[in-house]
Amino acid sequence: MDLAFIPSPSVGVVHLGPVPLRGYAFCIIIGVFVGVWLGNKRWIQRGGRSGTVADIAVWAVPFGLVGGRLYHVITTPEPYFGEDGHLIDALKVWQGGLGIWGAVALGAVGAWIGCRRRGIPLPAYADALAPGLAIGQAIGRWGNWFNQELYGKPTDLPWALEISPDPAIGRIGGTYHPTFLYECLWCLGVAALVIWADRRFRLGHGRAFALYVAAYCAGRGWIEYMRVDEAHHILGLRLNVWTSLIVFVLAVVYMVVSAKRAPGREAVVEPGAQLAEDAEGAGGEGAGDEAKDGAKVSVEKPTAEKPAGNAEAKAETKGDDAPEKDAPGDAEGEKAGDDDPADADSPAGSGGTKKP
Repeated sequence: MDLAFIPSPSVGVVHLGPVPLRGYAFCIIIGVFVGVWLGNKRWIQRGGRSGTVADIAVWAVPFGLVGGRLYHVITTPEPYFGEDGHLIDALKVWQGGLGIWGAVALGAVGAWIGCRRRGIPLPAYADALAPGLAIGQAIGRWGNWFNQELYGKPTDLPWALEISPDPAIGRIGGTYHPTFLYECLWCLGVAALVIWADRRFRLGHGRAFALYVAAYCAGRGWIEYMRVDEAHHILGLRLNVWTSLIVFVLAVVYMVVSAKRAPGREAVVEPGAQLAEDAEGAGGEGAGDEAKDGAKVSVEKPTAEKPAGNAEAKAETKGDDAPEKDAPGDAEGEKAGDDDPADADSPAGSGGTKKP
């Protein structure tokens, strides 16, 4: 008799009227939101704009879901293309069956499209998103718990997972290794490792993402080896074990080559992000200053033009006086006029006259 174990939910779906609420789908959705949220925080820390990660995720997430499902269907074709298979079941994503390898590969294609539209380097975006991907996977793995799938070999350990029997699909009840929990904890450790290494070594140009891939593959290899669900084997190893080994080697090679070709971290991850933030931050104050400056200019401009106008007037007066000196009659008239203060002080029509 088992003294302790992890119980499995009796049902994986709850119906709210005609709408089914599936635990598997909720785990995937929550994982996506948490991954995008953390990726956005890291993107801002690297000098990007808030919201860019979510905008690109609009491309990456649908591509990732399609890629994950395609990988599962291609590597496990019997339920869909076999003798008793049903092709329509390939569209029933809510029943489980998303391969992380296909999700990351095709999701990267969607991210590349989104990055290209925004003029952003894909490696920098991947570095910012890497820990969030690992945490998103950790949350998504609980969907397997709701579906009672992808468990390991039988065990009587205190943390064994209880699986209920289901003759319809050939599931035998008992207690098994909770491989979904092992992978959840491993992914959380991978996220912590990437965050620490990124701060310690300032990883850039895709190396933080490569570290995530390599670390995940290292754990997925031994976790995959414990699983008992049906899978294709090559040279005695499950297909996903081989995939883990190959992808692990590729990720390590990329890290080494990238470190030699482009050491350090990108100085700019989103062109124009800093200028846009500065403009938004100084928008209210700048607008007020511009209004004040405009008012100053409108008032000071005539004042500034006065000296020029007076100078021109004086120049014109001098220019007009010069030829008049050649006319003695005119000069004497002006002198006589200047010597008579009565004419200057008497207003027009005052009756003031000059005595001979």
